[in-house]
Amino acid sequence: MRQIRIGAGAGYSGDRIEPAVELAERGRLDYLVFECLAERTIALAQQARRDDPALGYDPLLAARMRAVLSACRRSGTRIISNMGAANPGAAAELVCGIARELGLPGLKVAAVKGDDVMAAMSDGEITILEDGRSVLELGASLISANAYLGAEPIVQALGLGADIVITGRVADPSLFLGPLAHEFGWSFTDWRLLGQATLIGHVLECAGQVTGGYFADPGFKTVPGLARLGFPLAEVGQDGSVVITKVEGSGGCISTATCKEQILYEIHDPARYLTPDVVADFSQVRVEQIGPDRVRISGGGGSARPETLKASLGIAEGFVGEGQISYAGSGARNRAELAAEIVRERLAMTGVAAQELRYDLIGVDAIHGRGLPADASRAEPYEVRLRVAGRTASAEEAIRIGNEVETLYTNGPAGGGGVTKQVREVLGVLSTLLPRDRVRPRIHMLES
Repeated sequence: MRQIRIGAGAGYSGDRIEPAVELAERGRLDYLVFECLAERTIALAQQARRDDPALGYDPLLAARMRAVLSACRRSGTRIISNMGAANPGAAAELVCGIARELGLPGLKVAAVKGDDVMAAMSDGEITILEDGRSVLELGASLISANAYLGAEPIVQALGLGADIVITGRVADPSLFLGPLAHEFGWSFTDWRLLGQATLIGHVLECAGQVTGGYFADPGFKTVPGLARLGFPLAEVGQDGSVVITKVEGSGGCISTATCKEQILYEIHDPARYLTPDVVADFSQVRVEQIGPDRVRISGGGGSARPETLKASLGIAEGFVGEGQISYAGSGARNRAELAAEIVRERLAMTGVAAQELRYDLIGVDAIHGRGLPADASRAEPYEVRLRVAGRTASAEEAIRIGNEVETLYTNGPAGGGGVTKQVREVLGVLSTLLPRDRVRPRIHMLES
């Protein structure tokens, strides 16, 4: 039976590049997929495009393409990626330019557009899923709206001969379903196959997580070679059968345990995993180790796709100002707590207008808060770092928070040092649903 080899070159925007190069050079791949978008990532990309209309694509796009294009051209590997983020057209043009620089003429690059649905947000009947408000109530704070496209425009682009497909917001598993549906001619009403392919895409989409990243736990779960972790690839048959593996000799491991953890990752209801392509059913999945770093996964299914598409809304929510300072030695915790009280009083005295404020002792209560058992929460650290952070309406107010922490150098407890401070704009994410006919994907073809 014919097989397609498809590899995962990235699991998030800032992921390592070397494992993708290893896949491109040694994976004997038909397709290399870079999954680099998250809800907040695309909001940040829209923010970048707002500041400079020529930007808005993934900041590592150029570095990744320079690293793998030549190897992929030699092996005939086609590339699929959502690194177009908020500007897939500009991303495709950049890729064409890099291909010409590398002496690779004739590469066809497709930009998949149409996920930007800001124009549809003027409809007063569109509501926010989290709280039921009309999207119109967001006013000027709404900076982006991107619908999750499915695999069909990727299939269309590949059918037009694209060597590289650059998308914006496409559902993560759809990046993998698209090339499989194209190669095998699957119907977009064959819910069982679409569900199984979505399962394959979900296993691969986080790249190193299924080869042992985010899995290792010394003394409980051992993973070899994490510093040179290899990324996964799938050997997929026309009937949807699949074996998950990796390049021989690469770091990490692929086991039933790593695959099961990834299958359950971010899944609310395994029997009803909603995607633009299918309502996938993972409840009958079987996972079987068939050799070293080789796992067979079967049993994915599905039912008819939803009538609506989810859209992520990027919301401007002000600014965060932050300051940190360290204390060490005997009494470090008491001095850090005194420092926190001083900053708390100072921010009140000087009238800093903050909607939220946090005072964390990193290593003591920054994650679990003050609700720890008495013996755990009062354990005496030999060093501690105070972090003060607050959300404000303006950058000017946010700056004042870090400045107050800095003044602890000479106006606070003994022994404070290593102050850092920063201000950043806060982007929130909300969700809504749109009828499918309000979202119209389109393909723009370029050639190097």
